[in-house]
Amino acid sequence: MAKEIERKFLVKGKFKEFVSKSQRITQGYLSSVPERTVRVRIKGEKGFLTIKGIGNKSGASRYEFEKEISIKETKELLDICEKGIIDKTRFLVKCGNHTYEVDEFYGDNEGLTVAEVELESEDEKFEKPEWLGEEVTGDTKYYNSMLMKNPYKNWN
Repeated sequence: MAKEIERKFLVKGKFKEFVSKSQRITQGYLSSVPERTVRVRIKGEKGFLTIKGIGNKSGASRYEFEKEISIKETKELLDICEKGIIDKTRFLVKCGNHTYEVDEFYGDNEGLTVAEVELESEDEKFEKPEWLGEEVTGDTKYYNSMLMKNPYKNWN
């Protein structure tokens, strides 16, 4: 099983002029308990099943397993997911030696935009673009699995 190390930030400025690629993503959760999440996702024209373990103390590292599955299987699994679907566009933005994944949410999470950067280690240095805002790594309310339960539109 692979380990995922990433840092997450709010987006405070204009980033779209730096985008190299974008893709629409629809996803649901078969399990969203903190100890493990099981996600199904349509990303462009491909389907994926992803299992993530609980995060470490900082929230930056956790185990992740992902496997491509057919679109037909993905759609069937989306039909039995927990209530709430995540709908977003993911934009890829290169900055220094890293590529940020910037997610712009729609539907019940409209108005929320977050950026993630994957790292090789928790203490790896990385360049922060000017449009990057407050760090929210480890803040569970920004996890996609929590955004389906308590969407951004409900926050005060």
